[in-house]
Order: sequence, then C-alpha cells, then structure tokens
Amino acid sequence: MTAHQMKEVAQEYRRLRAVVPLGTLRTKKDYTRATEMLDMILDEIGEDEKHPLAELADALGVFVERYEAEHVRIPAAKPAAVLKFLMQQHGLLQTDLPEIGSQGVVSEVLAGKRELNARQIKRLATRFGVSPAVLV
Repeated sequence: MTAHQMKEVAQEYRRLRAVVPLGTLRTKKDYTRATEMLDMILDEIGEDEKHPLAELADALGVFVERYEAEHVRIPAAKPAAVLKFLMQQHGLLQTDLPEIGSQGVVSEVLAGKRELNARQIKRLATRFGVSPAVLV
C-alpha cells in the first residue's frame, strides 16, 4: 500500500468512526451509541448475511460484547423466562418451536412445569445464537 493510499484509508476510517463507534467502548454513552447503531444496522441487513453491512455489524457486536462482559451485570433468569423473551424478540409462537416438542410440551416448559433437557437446550441455543448456559 502506498503512502497516498494509506492516507486515504485513514481519512475514510475517520469518517466512518464519526458515524459508527468502532473501537473500545469506554463509557455508558459510548455503549448506548454503539447499541443504537448496531440495532439500526441489524434492522437494515435483516437475515442477509451477505449484506455489505454484515461485517460491520459483526465488528461492532464484538465491541458491544466486550463492554457488556466488563460492565453490564445481567441477573440470572429462569429458563422459561429466557425462552419467553427469545420468542418475543423473534416474533414466535409456541407452535414455532419444534426443537422442544409438541405444543403441549412447549406450554409446560413456558409455564415452568417442565425443564428443558440437554438436547432441547442445545437446539434452542443454536437456533437463537445464544449460550446454552442461559437456558439452564
């Protein structure tokens, strides 16, 4: 890369950083700005993993995750509550969860009358892209 090209890259990066908070998030304000931007990017790209902004979302997500790991304490939640939340976030109904079993089984899990087994936890974690630990 030539010196001129490097200068152009630096200028473009500064322009991008003025809009997207790429880099270590040091304050709650940085974090809020990053999560708002990430939400907007994710709304734009939807499920299209080949969208031009998908890699930007991945990179921004790394900075958000790092901040959360250090600064955001998430209280433990019961698996049924976590599953209800995930269903709500994805607009799903009980009938949309064949990973668990029949609608009756799903209903029992959501009511806290039945626990998820290891197979169900693994499938749900994969489907929702979460750690299996949140469903235990």
